[in-house]
Amino acid sequence: MSSGLASAALPESMPQAFAQSTLEITAPIESSGHLVLFSPVREINNEIRSESMARLPVSGEGRLYQIARDANRREAREHYQGLLQDRGARILFECSGIRCGRSNVWANQIFSQQILYGRDATQDYLVAGTVAEDGSRWLTSIYTVTRGNLREYVWIEHLKVAPGVAIPGLGAVNNRVFGPVIVPWQGGVTYRFDWQATDRRKINDLARSENARVVLVGYSGLNADESFSDSMDRARKAAESLSEVLAKTGVSRQQQELLIVGPSVVVNDPGRQGDRVEVMVITR
Repeated sequence: MSSGLASAALPESMPQAFAQSTLEITAPIESSGHLVLFSPVREINNEIRSESMARLPVSGEGRLYQIARDANRREAREHYQGLLQDRGARILFECSGIRCGRSNVWANQIFSQQILYGRDATQDYLVAGTVAEDGSRWLTSIYTVTRGNLREYVWIEHLKVAPGVAIPGLGAVNNRVFGPVIVPWQGGVTYRFDWQATDRRKINDLARSENARVVLVGYSGLNADESFSDSMDRARKAAESLSEVLAKTGVSRQQQELLIVGPSVVVNDPGRQGDRVEVMVITR
């Protein structure tokens, strides 16, 4: 990796701009209570409502880009998703279209950029979190929209979050706990696990730390035609299977701890539902 590419992959670096776009605005962001949304937005009586949102002490900046006419929002979004994946970022929430809420709320109430007011059906939002090697935590929000005149824009906020503040979905307030990594699974005799290579590498790297513990929490949905004990058994077998996978990649069984909760714990986060194993690494 060249020095330029290495620098671009650092969590503290603003993601490199989509090539077929033009920078229009750069806005510094320094706030003791900057609003970041981790679920769809609604506006009720001129107040922003969202099931999961936080006002966080942050420092960073926002950038507005106009996408060239011979490119589109999908290409821009894929560009930024690739950059986030390269730096090991975790997607904490994403939405598209009307599911995100009303575009005018995102434009005027959340980002304070009127030019982002577009069609509710042609908008996308994601927020991703990254923990740097020094323990600092970074949030990157990316919002794309098509306006009524068919011009397309990207708004990016790249923010360093103050230490000791809880971030929804990014684990504990200190850097001893990494995760949870959500690993959906399918199968019965053999299992297929759906997780990113960057997550696997991060778990293996952290597990090499002295006295590191890798915790696997097995969840399962309760199907209409099964008993509670059968659902628990499915969760146990899936967690044991993933434990074997980790053991083969260098995470010893002595380092691992399995917790089976099956369908007995209900989590409201839409990204943490159904048959899954949640993996956390706890370091000294």
